[in-house]
Amino acid sequence: MQAEISLMPLSPFEDHEALLPFPTKWDFVLVCDDHNPYSEKYHKKKRFLEELHRKGFIIKMIQDKKLFYGINAPSGLFRKYQWLLKNPDNEPEVLGGQRQEEELGVHISPTTRIRIVSFILENTEIDSTKEKLHDLIKKKVFETAFPLHERENLGKFLKMNWARWREILYPQPIGKIRTYFGEKIALYFAWLGWYTRILVIAAVPGIALFIYGFISFSSSQISKEICSANTTIMCPLCDQKCPFWPLSDTCTYAKVTHLFDNTGTVLFAIFMAVWATVFLELWKRHRARVVSEWKLYLWDEEEEELAMELIDGPEHAFQQYQHSYIRSTIVLILVMLMIVMLIGIAHALVIYRVVVTVIFTQSGSEFFREKAITIAVVTGAVLHYLTIITMSKINRRVALFLCDIEKPRTFSEREKSFTFRYFTFQFFTHFSSLIYVAFFLGRINGRPGNYVRILGKWRLEECHPSGCLIDLFIQMAIIMILKQTLSNFVEFMLPWVNYNLHLLCGKTQSNSRVHSEERAQDPCREEWLWNYQLNEVNPFCLFDEYLEMMIQYSFTTIFVAAFPFAPLLAFINNVIEIRVDAIKMVRLQRRMVPRKANDIGAWLQVLEAIGILAVIGNGLVIAITSDFIPMEVYQYMYSPCVQKNLTNIDCLTGYINYSLSVFNVHDFENQKDLAELKDSMGNNITHCRYRDYRNSDDYSYSVHFWHVFAARLAFLILFEHVALCIKLIAAWFVPDVPRKVKNQHLNEKRKRLMERLREMDDSTEI
Repeated sequence: MQAEISLMPLSPFEDHEALLPFPTKWDFVLVCDDHNPYSEKYHKKKRFLEELHRKGFIIKMIQDKKLFYGINAPSGLFRKYQWLLKNPDNEPEVLGGQRQEEELGVHISPTTRIRIVSFILENTEIDSTKEKLHDLIKKKVFETAFPLHERENLGKFLKMNWARWREILYPQPIGKIRTYFGEKIALYFAWLGWYTRILVIAAVPGIALFIYGFISFSSSQISKEICSANTTIMCPLCDQKCPFWPLSDTCTYAKVTHLFDNTGTVLFAIFMAVWATVFLELWKRHRARVVSEWKLYLWDEEEEELAMELIDGPEHAFQQYQHSYIRSTIVLILVMLMIVMLIGIAHALVIYRVVVTVIFTQSGSEFFREKAITIAVVTGAVLHYLTIITMSKINRRVALFLCDIEKPRTFSEREKSFTFRYFTFQFFTHFSSLIYVAFFLGRINGRPGNYVRILGKWRLEECHPSGCLIDLFIQMAIIMILKQTLSNFVEFMLPWVNYNLHLLCGKTQSNSRVHSEERAQDPCREEWLWNYQLNEVNPFCLFDEYLEMMIQYSFTTIFVAAFPFAPLLAFINNVIEIRVDAIKMVRLQRRMVPRKANDIGAWLQVLEAIGILAVIGNGLVIAITSDFIPMEVYQYMYSPCVQKNLTNIDCLTGYINYSLSVFNVHDFENQKDLAELKDSMGNNITHCRYRDYRNSDDYSYSVHFWHVFAARLAFLILFEHVALCIKLIAAWFVPDVPRKVKNQHLNEKRKRLMERLREMDDSTEI
């Protein structure tokens, strides 16, 4: 089929061509199928294009495998924009592609131009049905709409100097990113780069903690006692024919636990709480410096939104802010129901681990019986990851539905509401199971002879024999590694495969339908086709990138005491993530509509909330999950160093015996289900040990339990207050805005006032 090219200055469907020349650049391209002239879709398309033409847009059509409509906006729109906002653009350095309408004296950046055109396209209505572009795309009148990438100049610069793997260790050209993609995307990459650099400071003490644990790997008194406890017989870990077992079987796990649960863990947790605060304060300073250089420090998003509404047409109905207590109540109820459901999914994972443990302990294989708990924990973590992937899609739909109920006024308001809802759902999806493992696992399961059971049948799982912290370590390690490897692989490979398939199919069809001479006569064809073959951009794709980093930041801070490698893994991931996102945006997907911004929006409040949760979470991990507090209580109240005033022995000598309670095997609920009551030496087993602080006669809590409980509570209160005080002092000590930036704005204000004063004096003299 021969290509059809037409310029439509009067009506998109008039037969004659205009004498006006084509623009050299096009702001947007609309794509649709070649509809039947008698169809409803055809008439809606015609009316929409006529409405654009009425606003002064120049429209060019190219027919290939699809119909492409190039849109070029009149200069008058941008002149109004500059007049209303007093020329707000501080034009950045541009490597080509910058436009200047000399006949009207309009000088505006390409990103601002695309943003204004996008706003008008999105808000243009068909008079008869009041349908907008979004509605027409839903009804397949148009397939898609997108701005064009630049294949030369700045686009080429970013391809060669940013969106390449070989540039992975080089600084990002934030100024050029801002010029090409707008301030919102530039601020995302500025924040991500800043966060990645600061992670180095957090990764170093995490590695140091591991090295310290490794150095004292074999010298730890706790590990020595566990490894030599061949005669300490532990109670069975399940009901059905489970054997008694010697404590020395957990020797390896005890040594591994010591790598990250040692005396340095408390200092590391406090450091990470301070790090989270300092990171935020330093980012605020860096952001103030950047947006001040862009002349956007005092930029008003609401004012610009109103200006673009007036540019599109003062006759349009002005939409004001709305608030309904009924809608807010409905949203609150639905949010609570969703959170309850997510917590219920966490309980389902608990039941899964219980059932898997029972199944493997009853299997005929000795290996599976011995590793039943480990298998349950590992497979439970993998299932948790799969649950995260599934629920992410459901959470998104629910959050969007809640936004529709609230009826936000603008896209920014909608995005903010969506951010809080979706992040809340994702947080509970990711961390409900971890919260159970950290603070409830092994603490609500009862005791031998009186276990808490699910449906009266399966008893709740216990902590790993070597301690509760290693369960949390395994969960976090598996989820974080899977999330950062598989997710990044899919995030990059899926767009790459789709793009290459589109490119291959597009070249085949284009070569079969259009001769090379015809393509050479119209350079727009190749440019539009190439942009069309790129992957479509999700309006919330930048949101998804932020969300991914916020979840990672939560893993890095909230439970970092249990997983000190989290900052190191996050740093490695982010170095790769920056280039993955750059390659996607520049090479694999269509150009995003540039958005103006002077901060990272609602995500700053999310970061502050995570910082507070980090203090609470790490305090609880050390006070409840770790064995740090029980060891300190023993060392200063019950150890040989206190009782006998000895200085030549380790003060933790005897701690293992102190931390284990004694149970009479004849008090088990069902003795016939127990394995043979003989140890490996053939001796009869009359008593077994279990992790708790209970009396051996009536199994009530001993005085040691209440001492440990009081110490845990006292430490938690002290830790929270000290860490929060340090956070507040750090926030006060490091100003949000650098002195240089404050003085710069102060001088600019004084300069403006001096100019007004001189103008007043001049008018008075006249």
